[in-house]
Amino acid sequence: MAFTLYSLLQAALLCVNAIAVLHEERFLKNIGWGTDQGIGGFGEEPGIKSQLMNLIRSVRTVMRVPLIIINSIAIVLLLLFG
Repeated sequence: MAFTLYSLLQAALLCVNAIAVLHEERFLKNIGWGTDQGIGGFGEEPGIKSQLMNLIRSVRTVMRVPLIIINSIAIVLLLLFG
């Protein structure tokens, strides 16, 4: 398999899908990354853990509908062109 732009985009799509399906109560809370974890005080810099949790929540919120459309397009392209 050649390393093409399409395979790079497909890998990025799979990574975004992996972030989008992480369930907060079933998975993230078990490893200590729940919603009540990592809340800092006023004026403190947010840590890497809270920034990653914010990124995960943002991806799940913003990318829900675009991921459905992009996944459908990727499936159709795979069916048509193998």
